[in-house]
Amino acid sequence: MQDVLSELAAIWRTGQTAGLATVVRTFRSAPRQPGAAMVVAPDGSVSGSVSGGCVEGAVYESATEVVATGVPRLERYGVSDDDAFAIGLTCGGILDIFVEPISQRSFPHLDRVVEDIAEHRPVAIATVIAHPDHDWLGRRLVLGPESVDGTLGSARADAAVTDDARGLLAAGRSEVLTYGPDGQRRGEGMEVFVACHAPRPRMLVFGAIDFAAAVAQQGAFLGYRVTVCDARGVFATPARFQTAHEVVVEWPHRYLAAQAEAGAIDSRTVICVLTHDAKFDVPLLEVALRLDVGYIGAMGSRRTHDDRLARLREAGLTDAELSRLASPIGLDLGARTPEETAVSIAAEIIARRWGGGGRPLTETSGRIHHDDDHDSASATGQLSDYLSR
Repeated sequence: MQDVLSELAAIWRTGQTAGLATVVRTFRSAPRQPGAAMVVAPDGSVSGSVSGGCVEGAVYESATEVVATGVPRLERYGVSDDDAFAIGLTCGGILDIFVEPISQRSFPHLDRVVEDIAEHRPVAIATVIAHPDHDWLGRRLVLGPESVDGTLGSARADAAVTDDARGLLAAGRSEVLTYGPDGQRRGEGMEVFVACHAPRPRMLVFGAIDFAAAVAQQGAFLGYRVTVCDARGVFATPARFQTAHEVVVEWPHRYLAAQAEAGAIDSRTVICVLTHDAKFDVPLLEVALRLDVGYIGAMGSRRTHDDRLARLREAGLTDAELSRLASPIGLDLGARTPEETAVSIAAEIIARRWGGGGRPLTETSGRIHHDDDHDSASATGQLSDYLSR
């Protein structure tokens, strides 16, 4: 929902009603993951996507009807449906989409969600998407690590869903939970979609050079909160790095160590070392390679790389620690310009996050989308650390 949150909140603040369609469950090669959303505004305009274009037309009609009737509905689109190919879902996947009207009456705590996400606080939204009593549909809880707003309809259901939703929030997962009609843990009949919104992961770019500006732009595009850091104040200026969220003038190793000490570094953090200057790189990588982060890459020629490894070994780093370093940084795309190099770096970050091999898809077989198990451990660790502060 985060990609359409600003549009949804703008409609909500006017007192009007929007149609919100959210992917709550997927099977096989579905084009979008749980949490992907589409908003239909009162004027008929659309924001977001639930299928990359496959079933948008049908979902649009459903959202329009839901706003008119005020009754939410859970719908399935996929190859098991007779009309699947007529609708356009030809990828072989199945989508469960919950469509509901959103207004100040139906979602009174939306402003809290907006504020929590803006302030990088973890928040989960637990919404009833199936129930024998249709009056329960669309009821929701808004949960933080130590707070809860709203009700599903009974104290028993609220307590069960609150406990389980906080577990998902700590793990950084969004999924459908099943209960009995009154929240019985071993029952069936009620389904609750828990959408977890974790703080944005960080990208730390060290070295205020032209390549850093391009990497910062790519990082912001991919959803990272980007910091550019360099000890040279004449180069590290906000004017040169307008897509970065912050620009810091400090010795890189000191800044990184301080951030780690403050608990601001986690297992999703991406570190890009672009200075290719030993007096900056070696002390910085001594700190970085001993941290639990998602990616560490360093720019430089192969000669620079060999010299860097020798210096790091002299500093006491082990082969296991050095094996975590992506150097020379990026995938082999034949990149030449800063912008092309930034794409190759972004591609390597994505490949390492999801377990991709970086090969052309025409040379591979099997599923295109990798399972997210590769990333689940790091997400769990990051949010557990965050919630324990």
